[in-house]
Amino acid sequence: MKRLIILAAMLGLAACAQPQSETDLPENVIVSGTNPVITNQFTADPTARVFNGKIYMYPSHDIPSVITHYDGSAWFSMEDYHVFSSEDLTTWTDHGVIIRQEDVPWGKHDAYSMWAPDCVEKDGKYYFYFPDAVAEGRGFGIGVAVADNPEGPFVCEPEPIKGVNGIDPCVLLASDGNAYLFWGNGRCAKLKDNMKELADDNPREVMKWGDHEFEMIGVNCLKGLPNRQAEGPFAFEYNGNYYLTYPYVRENTEVLGYAMSKNPMGPYEYKGIIMAEHENGCWTNHHSIVNYKGQWYLFYHHNAFSPQFDKNRSAQIEKLYFNPDGTIQEVKPTLRGVGPVKASMKVHIDRYSSIDGAVIEYLDTTDLFQGWKTVFAKEGDVVTFNELDFGKKAPKKVIFRYKADEGAQVALRTGEKACAEFGLPASSEWTEYECDLKPVRIKGLQDISVALCADAALEIDWITFK
Repeated sequence: MKRLIILAAMLGLAACAQPQSETDLPENVIVSGTNPVITNQFTADPTARVFNGKIYMYPSHDIPSVITHYDGSAWFSMEDYHVFSSEDLTTWTDHGVIIRQEDVPWGKHDAYSMWAPDCVEKDGKYYFYFPDAVAEGRGFGIGVAVADNPEGPFVCEPEPIKGVNGIDPCVLLASDGNAYLFWGNGRCAKLKDNMKELADDNPREVMKWGDHEFEMIGVNCLKGLPNRQAEGPFAFEYNGNYYLTYPYVRENTEVLGYAMSKNPMGPYEYKGIIMAEHENGCWTNHHSIVNYKGQWYLFYHHNAFSPQFDKNRSAQIEKLYFNPDGTIQEVKPTLRGVGPVKASMKVHIDRYSSIDGAVIEYLDTTDLFQGWKTVFAKEGDVVTFNELDFGKKAPKKVIFRYKADEGAQVALRTGEKACAEFGLPASSEWTEYECDLKPVRIKGLQDISVALCADAALEIDWITFK
């Protein structure tokens, strides 16, 4: 311990004091530059669109299950839609509920089946497309709600789109001047200019189901491609190519695959995987792909806030890159995510970029939306958080929110460089302590690491700099 105290003095160990509390944010604002991006509710099937220089995210809204599957198990339950917006992919505004199941004139008001939606803008109007169980008859319809602003208010059309029976709509505004509706397991049909009806010149094909024949409008873009239990098509255009991306079951859970074409309605050629199966066995994935300020992003979902029940999912974001030939590089899920995080924010190092020895646990197992904590136990346990923005002015203090029954000695590093070492006093309750960083000067964008210097039972919720 004597060696540690001497080293701490050389590197800048300082006495600790209680910090001032952070200014409270409005209730509808969520700050999260890490994954998941929305931390106060479930947000599955995230469709991201760029309107008026902002990212708008239209997810479905999982709730604790209130309906059961045919086998008696708890099932997906969704009763409404929220819309979220952000200018920086870190600070998100929840604009509230835009459509409830009871708002849909043609829908079944107790179906809890408002699955993956989409929203596009044309001629100053915003068209929100969503699936719902039909009140009369069987199956699903796809409805349209219209607004003057991307956050609403939206007004539902009195009837679903005629000729469409299915779920998970996506609308592609193609460079050929047409709008195309994709739905279900890869079906595609052209829309009329009013964005509410299928065009009259769509191809039609006769399908057989047992002894019954029926007519289907449009084309099956996934015909002949890997498409086991395919759903949730998302189409976009880039550099002269059309991309049809979709979840399908490769083995036992969904992957995100994609195909390419020179025509919006195909034929499409399968190219491979965008994202592999979730390692924890979460059965579904569902996504969208968008270019925002010159960077492509993949929005997708995972059950981070519901590890024991994969019907409650949360939106996450990763950067996405193309190869020179237009194919897509496989995306690996991360905890760090993509949003810029300033050193003056609460830095949740449990959303790590890398980890060695330390482990991550939930803060409160009765309320998982409280998030996570980093648990250290052995000398050398370390966690690293990438791309923390210190700006042009070096901070003078670092604040730890921690618990350590007998105290702990921790080191702060930037990259491979040791910055300072701190002695955290004993505390059996969550405590916020601030320590001097003088004479350490940390500026700009840095990867930071927090390491345990000697064996101790230490838990850290977050750190921040001021």
